Amino acid sequence: MAARKTSSPRSRRQKPLRPPAGDQVKRARAIYAKLRKLYPAAGCSLTHADPYQLLVATILSAQCTDARVNIVTPDLFTKYPTAQAMADARQDDLERLIRTTGFFRNKAKSIRHACRAIVDEHGGHVPDSLDELVKLPGVARKTANVVLGNAMGKVEGIAVDTHAARLSKRLGFSKHTDPVKIEQDLMQLFDRRQWTLLTHLLIHHGRAICTARRPRCEECRLNELCPQVGVSK
Repeated sequence: MAARKTSSPRSRRQKPLRPPAGDQVKRARAIYAKLRKLYPAAGCSLTHADPYQLLVATILSAQCTDARVNIVTPDLFTKYPTAQAMADARQDDLERLIRTTGFFRNKAKSIRHACRAIVDEHGGHVPDSLDELVKLPGVARKTANVVLGNAMGKVEGIAVDTHAARLSKRLGFSKHTDPVKIEQDLMQLFDRRQWTLLTHLLIHHGRAICTARRPRCEECRLNELCPQVGVSK
């Protein structure tokens, strides 16, 4: 008689409960509703008065906290209040003002060149379309979506930063690592009217609970909807 096969410890490991594809939109809507209740004040945390200021602040926020950027920008915009003034800025002067945001040489070049393009090609006004924004030096889809959604009230996409990318994977919204592909997946799951706020909700939850190194799953209010519950991180 053949020996009875037994399952290995690996096969007995609890697997995440992944809902069928048809339930993904319903689950996404439920998660969005919970996040809205958890973070009613969620919104853009970069201080800005107009699209120009938000564009510059968003470029500065790469690999830097929004809090640090908000410390730097008041003096920066006092000295360079317009795209024209920023385009004419000396590289070393700009570097000195933004040094504490990190990668200040590259950021200074991107900001100056982007503002030069705004002046030369758009009459000094930040363009209000995704296609035109991403043509500016140093401006990718994330930055463009931030400016459009938060400073212009135009929704053309979803800004996918590191928090949004991490939570999209953990919450089962996307299997991709490329921000553009993650954005496309999110756009299929969420109503267009939710796209701008969705980013801020994911950022808030990513900072407060679903952190990169040690997610606080025991405190998470999304446990019953999260496919990562019971899975070793």
